[in-house]
Amino acid sequence: MIPPLPDDAVARWSTLEQRLLADYRIFRVRTDLKQHPRTGRIFDLFTVECPDWVNVVATTPEKELILVGQFRHGTNTVEWEIPGGIIDPEDADPVAAGIRELREEAAYVGDKARLLGESFPNPALQNNRCHVVRVENCLASGSQHLDAAEDIVVRLVPWKQAPELIRSGVIRHSLVVVALVRALMDEGTW
Repeated sequence: MIPPLPDDAVARWSTLEQRLLADYRIFRVRTDLKQHPRTGRIFDLFTVECPDWVNVVATTPEKELILVGQFRHGTNTVEWEIPGGIIDPEDADPVAAGIRELREEAAYVGDKARLLGESFPNPALQNNRCHVVRVENCLASGSQHLDAAEDIVVRLVPWKQAPELIRSGVIRHSLVVVALVRALMDEGTW
């Protein structure tokens, strides 16, 4: 067991002022005037305020991983990912959000839904967390309920191929890689 690393070993910066610069519907940009703890110098730093996200590692009774393929505008690429998205204010918790996203994006429902953990997508610039939810024994439940800007294709692949999908670069989305590694670690196979 690795002992926890102490937070108090790193000095915290003082926030002198915060100011909202822009609101873009799915994220906001804020500037923070902060003071360096060692030198006392003042820096104008930026934070992208985002809602928390959820990623769902979902498998069928046949141990097939549910993947979703979609075009990503930031990279102009088609990416193979797992169901996921923004946690809505009406979601009770990350597990409820994951169940909803799985049903909406992939048209699957399952059981044994549980939270595996969370990570910070980019703590240098963003203030949000990405939660990983595991759902098992998933069955098709009808049709997708996609947002107006979504166009998603669903594919099933053997769960045991998840490490190779990461190694080969088929799955390149870093938050999806983190979610899959967490799930593999949870079952002791990574």
